[in-house]
Amino acid sequence: MAGRKDYVNTKVTSNREQIEHHIKEILKLVGENVEREGLLETPARVTRMYEEIFAGYEVDPREVLGVTFDEQHEELVIVKDIVYYSQCEHHMAPFFGKAHIGYIPSGKIAGLSKLARLVEAITRRLQVQERITSQIADILDEELKPHGVMVVVEGEHLCMCARGVKKPGSKTVTSAVRGEFRSSSALRSEFLGLIKQ
Repeated sequence: MAGRKDYVNTKVTSNREQIEHHIKEILKLVGENVEREGLLETPARVTRMYEEIFAGYEVDPREVLGVTFDEQHEELVIVKDIVYYSQCEHHMAPFFGKAHIGYIPSGKIAGLSKLARLVEAITRRLQVQERITSQIADILDEELKPHGVMVVVEGEHLCMCARGVKKPGSKTVTSAVRGEFRSSSALRSEFLGLIKQ
């Protein structure tokens, strides 16, 4: 992930030949000529893409947080505008957007880049936005044991923009709140105000 060699999905790598065969068959079934120049390397390209976009299956998101630091900071920490790309598990169509994470430490903090890596580990697999949002909040809550966590995820879904109802530009926003954020509307308002700046 960012800052080091990217993870790849080794199951895709070890099944490369089969995946390429099936992609070629799908191309035939939709009416394409798999022998034309532009499609000759497509099965191999798609397989290489799958190694990357499904790399999250190779990572335990809890381990991504790694070492935490003892720190007596007990005020709101926010990392916002974390760009992510994922694949809808219902249509295998891309969706993408930004995640915003806030938490109030209770003696432990995580490295800021680890929050972005957590988002990447969770999103690089077949997903739904609602699960992404909850998983980020739950893992932070369980691993850091903060006073509170709030996560907001924005997404644009190609399964909604390019097919079906065809509403390009529409965004889905999901949120998850844990701990003090549940009981304090002032905290929720502070978080929401800061991520909009």
